[in-house]
Amino acid sequence: MIPSEPRRLRFADQVPSPLSPAEARALRERVIANVERALFGKRDAIELCLAGLAARGHLLIEDLPGVGKSTLALGLARSLDLPFARIQFTSDLLPSDILGLSTWDAKSASFTFRPGPIFHSVILADELNRTPPRTQSALLEAMAEGQVTLDGRTTSLPDSFFVLATVNPREQHGTYPLPESQLDRFLLRLTLGYPDSDSERRLLLGRREEEPVSTLGPVASADDVLRLQLAAARVRLDPSIADYVLAIAAESRSSERFSLGLSTRGALALASASRGLAILSGRDYVVPADVKRVAPSVLSHRLVAAGADAFDSDRGEAARLVEELLARIPVPE
Repeated sequence: MIPSEPRRLRFADQVPSPLSPAEARALRERVIANVERALFGKRDAIELCLAGLAARGHLLIEDLPGVGKSTLALGLARSLDLPFARIQFTSDLLPSDILGLSTWDAKSASFTFRPGPIFHSVILADELNRTPPRTQSALLEAMAEGQVTLDGRTTSLPDSFFVLATVNPREQHGTYPLPESQLDRFLLRLTLGYPDSDSERRLLLGRREEEPVSTLGPVASADDVLRLQLAAARVRLDPSIADYVLAIAAESRSSERFSLGLSTRGALALASASRGLAILSGRDYVVPADVKRVAPSVLSHRLVAAGADAFDSDRGEAARLVEELLARIPVPE
């Protein structure tokens, strides 16, 4: 049966203390070192994933097949001591395959609910855009509100609910576009690209019968993750940094380079991701460099270049336009 009590707040008797900036930085190094045992040369991407987790956001990894998207997602999930489920999205997947469904129990003469994989803390939504929009939409409420409504009953999802989704480029056969509403549920959108030659050589020489990612174990507990998120929420955003974020939003809305500027929710996402990166860097305050570093990943799927739509636009081109936008805005001291 669906649990009757909310699952998001497990600490009814006491609220855990947030990680200190030094503890958060040490957690970052442990997780990065662990994931890098299976994925070489992608430290920046791993750190941005952790920033998204710290900010209680969801992550979209878009790239060609075979460059490490699933390895990154699996490596991060295995590094965290959290209940994990992998959902392989296909053209015939149904919403009930994700959320669960009620079945008739002849013994009790009643319907019994069988929870789907969505009721885990960490979800790997593999190849999300290979399933039709009807099935994609099964994730919307879960990602936006941390809850699922089924059969007229709303249930909270576990603590630190986190979706890591991978998508293939749209021009590949058998893919569906992600609607703007679905894209907006993701705090960060990343791409990995091909590994450098040294990393690829290490991978070839080190590969044996066993997949390296399958050997990874947890290096951070569920309480560590929750305490990291509490610490990120307390990171100070100076008024000058808030004005900097607002200036970025205003410039995107007035620029002729974009047909769709940054929404208020997008500005909040930029501030939230900056807080996540700041605490992982060992600081309890945001600096302009935090905003500039996360901006391409936060904005590239929210700003639509003139003459393109959100998912059709090339991420590299979108990131370049974001960099140009940032260059036009004075950085606060």
